[in-house]
Amino acid sequence: MKPLLVLLIVFGLSLCINKMVSGSYALLFSGRIALSAMLLFTAVGHFVFTKGMTMMLPNVIAFKAEIIYLTGIFEILAALGLFFPISREFFGWALLLFFVLIIPANIHAAIHHVDYQKGTFNGYGLTYLWFRIPLQLFFMAWTYLFTTNPTLISQYSTP
Repeated sequence: MKPLLVLLIVFGLSLCINKMVSGSYALLFSGRIALSAMLLFTAVGHFVFTKGMTMMLPNVIAFKAEIIYLTGIFEILAALGLFFPISREFFGWALLLFFVLIIPANIHAAIHHVDYQKGTFNGYGLTYLWFRIPLQLFFMAWTYLFTTNPTLISQYSTP
């Protein structure tokens, strides 16, 4: 829920600031700023809640902490890469793949009632997936629209 709030609040603020500064809402730029802010926000979790996030991974996976740290670093690099035309599409597609690849970890965490922030097995359980899976699809759609296929959004941007 918090990443969604970060995404939407930053998007709204960015739209307003862009309109005041440049006279345009700059939808594409605002969408990328919001996605970048959300990625930076979630990346922090990889370093603050490492223990709980390792619990989200099945026991058959080795080097869990390292994977969590690497995915946090990836999110930071992607957040920055979205602002450079040369890397934007690459990171857009990489994020789409990343969002698909973390679905099993979310399912595993829900089955085992993982609360990644507390590092316990007292999480919401399977009901969590009723929110998480649509949220993941929303993040994927946002990423696609604002990074890999910006023509869908740019047609609604004001000059």
